[in-house]
Amino acid sequence: GLIFQSRGIFALSSLHPECEYIFQLEKEERRCLQYISEQGNRSTGCHPFWDAVTCWPHAVTGETVHRACPAVFSLFKNSTGSVSRNCTTGGWSRPFPPYHIACNVDDDIPETEQSYFATVKLIYTIGYSISLVVLAVAVLILLLFRKLRCARNFIHIQLFVTFILKSVAVFIKDATLFSSDDTNHCTLSTFACKVSVVFCHYCVMANFFWLLVEALYLSSLLLSSFYHSRRCLWGFSLLGWGVPVLFIVLWIGSRVYFEDTECWDINEDSPYWWIIKGPIVVSIAVNFMLFMNIIRILIQKLNPRLIQFNNSSQYRRLTKSTLLLIPLFGTHYMFFNFLPDYFNINLRLCFELCMGSFQGLLVAILYCFLNQEVQKEVHMQWFRWQERSYGVVSPAAKGSQMDTPF
Repeated sequence: GLIFQSRGIFALSSLHPECEYIFQLEKEERRCLQYISEQGNRSTGCHPFWDAVTCWPHAVTGETVHRACPAVFSLFKNSTGSVSRNCTTGGWSRPFPPYHIACNVDDDIPETEQSYFATVKLIYTIGYSISLVVLAVAVLILLLFRKLRCARNFIHIQLFVTFILKSVAVFIKDATLFSSDDTNHCTLSTFACKVSVVFCHYCVMANFFWLLVEALYLSSLLLSSFYHSRRCLWGFSLLGWGVPVLFIVLWIGSRVYFEDTECWDINEDSPYWWIIKGPIVVSIAVNFMLFMNIIRILIQKLNPRLIQFNNSSQYRRLTKSTLLLIPLFGTHYMFFNFLPDYFNINLRLCFELCMGSFQGLLVAILYCFLNQEVQKEVHMQWFRWQERSYGVVSPAAKGSQMDTPF
């Protein structure tokens, strides 16, 4: 088994496709049984019944009834065929053509999707593992070197930590919900699994809010040159860590009192899911607007006729940071956010789980390992270590230090 915590950006909220297949069939069965009870008993013809896939209505003897392939099959393949049954004197005939032929699916649907989802799980497990290690190294570098301690790197560290926590949350959730092949993860309801789901939701929310903080900080640098005081950083911390706590607590309360079902990982058609989804949508929208405004400001400030020579390098550095950070972790979500949950599920799974698992790796590379200040400080510490160890820095080392383009 595996955990699909996201469909689109909210694959965290929806169902594992195998569970969705089961729950949709259960929903159709309840609807069919209600229809059967409303029809009452008729002495002639074929009685309505549920064949575990489709609901067949009452029919007169000799009538052929056609039914389109169930919509639930579209979770696995594009099914547009139809199945028929004849109402005979002996009752309903067998479906023709059979479901697996008419609807282009195998008899055992969970088996057909197993290899695909196992591959996705392998990819995102590798992605989160690599990201976790690289992010941890990046955080250590930014914390160890005193010259790198500034407001900008403080915010970068918080963002790195949210990516680390998100990776850890995915592993914990996988281990809790899918610790055994015998575990029915579609109906599992334990305190441990609920805690893992809550932790996972909090980490995702915190990640989005610290992305928003990054955008707000870049905007403040472009709009003003004031010094970011400790109080300002406390405000950013409250937004990034505190606001998600508020909404998570509200969501927990709503699930406990109004919707305490399964492991709280199934949020289909749940109005309470908007307590988490709403703030994330708002943060994405604000990020997008900030991005557009930052681009507008940078286009103006980078006009050679309007900028002074002394400020040009600063604005070019901010331009690079802006163009790398905000489009990568904000604007692309606008596309998936307003599409229906069922739109191209496989594409969303690949995008959010496979590509998304490498987000932390990309952030660490761009904002730590490729950062010129970080590279310079690491080089300086390396040269100092060589000097302490060998008593003198080699000419080659001196040359490389002088040639470093900082």
